Amino acid sequence: MSERAADETDGTTEAGHPEGVRPRVVLGVGGGIAAYKACELLRRLTESGHDVTVVPTEAALAFVGAPTWAALSGKPVATDVWTGVHEVPHVRIGQQADLVVVAPATADLLARAAHGLADDLLTNTLLTARCPVVLAPAMHTEMWENAATVANVETLRSRGVLVVEPAEGRLTGADTGKGRLPEPAELFEVCTEVLARGADAADLLGRRVVVSAGGTREYLDPVRFLGNRSSGLQGYALARAAAARGAEVTLVAANVGLPDPAGVTVVRVESTADLREAVLAATADADAVVMAAAPADFRPASFTDAKIKKADDGSAPAIELVQNPDILREISGGDSGERARKDSVIVGFAAETGDATGSVLDLARAKLARKGCDLLVVNDVSGGAVFGSPDNEAVILGADGAAVEVPHGSKSALAHRIWDEVARRFTN
Repeated sequence: MSERAADETDGTTEAGHPEGVRPRVVLGVGGGIAAYKACELLRRLTESGHDVTVVPTEAALAFVGAPTWAALSGKPVATDVWTGVHEVPHVRIGQQADLVVVAPATADLLARAAHGLADDLLTNTLLTARCPVVLAPAMHTEMWENAATVANVETLRSRGVLVVEPAEGRLTGADTGKGRLPEPAELFEVCTEVLARGADAADLLGRRVVVSAGGTREYLDPVRFLGNRSSGLQGYALARAAAARGAEVTLVAANVGLPDPAGVTVVRVESTADLREAVLAATADADAVVMAAAPADFRPASFTDAKIKKADDGSAPAIELVQNPDILREISGGDSGERARKDSVIVGFAAETGDATGSVLDLARAKLARKGCDLLVVNDVSGGAVFGSPDNEAVILGADGAAVEVPHGSKSALAHRIWDEVARRFTN
């Protein structure tokens, strides 16, 4: 009986692994300055119950030594295929893995992986792995944008490898730009998302999607605004889930203070007008648009340059409001029925409480027909439920009459159910 079989029980975990079995993760580490960040990723993986084998390149050990990796993983560390050769590590490590993640993945490592070279233990592991593979590049902007690297990334993605887009920010020395390794906490989220989906991890590979998140602000004066309670958590969960499933993701974030999800392009906006402009710009070539943001329905008719003062007599100023444009209806085709892309899938959100005119679902069905989108995710927010919570529950209504109930669970779980419904509606 194998070691894994001996540990199995009748139940399974949420990630699809038998209870008592620790998911096996190979953490590859390339020879870049960002190697130190992989220590934090390793800590998060081991402390959350994963069985992690660290496979650094020889160059990586110039940045973080083997004793560090061994101490944090609880396992010996090797870079060559000869150490422990009787156990055939260059084959067995990849064969037994549930996930291989490489962070950082240097330009050299991307090139060797794309061309199938196998001159050390890590590249051998990449060739033998039959599990999902996640590569998190980190390098200077010029290297990331070089035509050779671009071609190598395209080749790897065409083979089903999830290559996480690098972040923008401070690089080595005084340089800044795109090429920074995403934060370990966000890379950990990618790993757990991919592990949870297993063989279906990259079903959105090659798709371009747009997600909006947060709540817009409409200013009355320099210090006061009309806003709402949207935290952006659900929108960020949607963006993170789509990226982990291989999509190219643009996240339009309205007044959200959350860390950028790994591999996601974030566009920050403030007002509903800003949100509309950014969403329209991003949807022209999008396969799907998910409007999880909560844009303000109204804005002040005028803006006061100076702070509005209290009146001595205790009276309050009268504020005239005008209606904001309906972004969801506009991108869904509006009265014309025309979309930027006819085959795009448009998803809206409805935060409803129900009233004398109808139940939450009655009002939501009417909204779905009025907006013209393909799917509407309906939240019952009576008593302030959902806002700021890590959990959610919803009903996903389809223009085709479908109704999918998603029970109470994490916002990440709801995000994946939404993408499941979107993926079913892609026409090619």
